[in-house]
Amino acid sequence: MSINREDGRPGRQGGAAFLLAQLGAHAAKLFAERIAGLDLTPAQAGLLRLLARTPGRSQRELADDLGMPPSRFVPFADELEERGLIERRKNPSDRRLYALHLTEQGESLLAELHKAGAAHEQQVCQALSPEEHQQLSALLRRMAEQHGLSPGVHPGYRSIRPDRPHVRSEQ
Repeated sequence: MSINREDGRPGRQGGAAFLLAQLGAHAAKLFAERIAGLDLTPAQAGLLRLLARTPGRSQRELADDLGMPPSRFVPFADELEERGLIERRKNPSDRRLYALHLTEQGESLLAELHKAGAAHEQQVCQALSPEEHQQLSALLRRMAEQHGLSPGVHPGYRSIRPDRPHVRSEQ
């Protein structure tokens, strides 16, 4: 709903919060469709990106960052390990823990994921000039910080349910 400038009440077009939700849902759907061709879910893509930025973290730390219960994270990571995208290594500072790392195959897929992400960004923001795109990104970062959102971690990952396995694409 938009704000009517005369009386401050919501109008018919939708205000900023509504439009952000509408565009966010649409963008998330488009991204999921785009990376399905890479045989990835958005949550799997998020984990690969986290491991690229901070390799060697424990399963517990990564589960916390993704907002996933540890009991759900283990089979989630198992699937990526079975595909040869990540590997578990003994943590040198605490041998009870495993440190997760991308494999060469995982790094290669991550490069494809970056290309898909760039194409997605271009598609979603094509109506904006480069200056408008930069300004919008800065404003949205500031709003995300205000709400305590973790940079690079989609809050939708927190809704992954342990009783619902990830469905992989048949492509």
